[in-house]
Amino acid sequence: MKKIKKAAALLLCVGLSLTYLTSCNGTNSTIFMGRLSDTEVFRIGDNVCTLPELKVYLTTAQKQYENILGVDMWERDFGGVTLESYLKETILGQIAQIKTMTLLAEEYKITLDEQEEKKVAEAAKKYFSSLNGSEISYMGITEDAVATLYREYALANKVYQEITKDVDTEVSDDEARKITVQQILFAFGGESAEGKKSEQYKKAQEVLKQVQAKGADFRDIAEKNSEDEVIEFTFGKGEKEKPLEEAAFNLETDQISDIIETSYGYVIIKCISNFDRAETDANKAAIVEQRKTKAFDDVYNEFVNRQASQFNDKLWEQITFTDDKNITNMTFFEVYNEVFGLQQE
Repeated sequence: MKKIKKAAALLLCVGLSLTYLTSCNGTNSTIFMGRLSDTEVFRIGDNVCTLPELKVYLTTAQKQYENILGVDMWERDFGGVTLESYLKETILGQIAQIKTMTLLAEEYKITLDEQEEKKVAEAAKKYFSSLNGSEISYMGITEDAVATLYREYALANKVYQEITKDVDTEVSDDEARKITVQQILFAFGGESAEGKKSEQYKKAQEVLKQVQAKGADFRDIAEKNSEDEVIEFTFGKGEKEKPLEEAAFNLETDQISDIIETSYGYVIIKCISNFDRAETDANKAAIVEQRKTKAFDDVYNEFVNRQASQFNDKLWEQITFTDDKNITNMTFFEVYNEVFGLQQE
């Protein structure tokens, strides 16, 4: 699954807070009357997603995944869902949100300036000229349609920046602090008999004496006695059970804890580093992004619930990935990032 997560990250190229759009499934109160055309996948407000537009996103994602995972991954089962089905739903959510944010841009009176419009045209020309005949035919896309996609993507980013511009970006070292510990676990599980807990506690007491002995090698003892394959890990506040967190964050570097009772077992930990500068700085950035995501979601969710929507179930069910070996282009987001001067992760 690590490779899948890496591939999925490629889809979030500019950092939008992309979530599934429930309106596409008709869960909001207002539904359009009438039918969508055979090439219209969905409508949100007065914004329509066409099949060629969706195919640009789907083809890009398909080829990115195949580049990492290989072409034989699509029919593999991941908890009852094929990778193809998962990716289709993810892309549908992505483009639906971008379409909705274009409507939100109108409400906020956000537009692209002249320089940004030039970049849209440049990106559209560059991407379209990179397509071969098979790709253009399969997607049914035009340069103007590509420009529309880039324009909406740029608008969505401006909307996100506008909504999150006043988010507090100050995060203290204490709030973001990450520490690294080594552990020895004596598992008993939440529903185990008291006899099991008592037995494990006795083991923990014996091992605690070993690690407290002068010159003891904590890692070596942990590898011989711990009932968890993970010996060393780094974490921040709010990421572990309270008893473990409180004990760990009160240790100094090289200090060993007493026996800690958690819901899953007894734990003895040794603090390897009570302040990891690099991890803490990275966590600060993550906390700021969490704040921005919440600020954005609060506005976005209220807005999307007011939008009428319509979804073309019949067309959606007919959409599948292509097996045409002449279709290989996966540069849609790469071109956008390059033209708009954005650094890819």
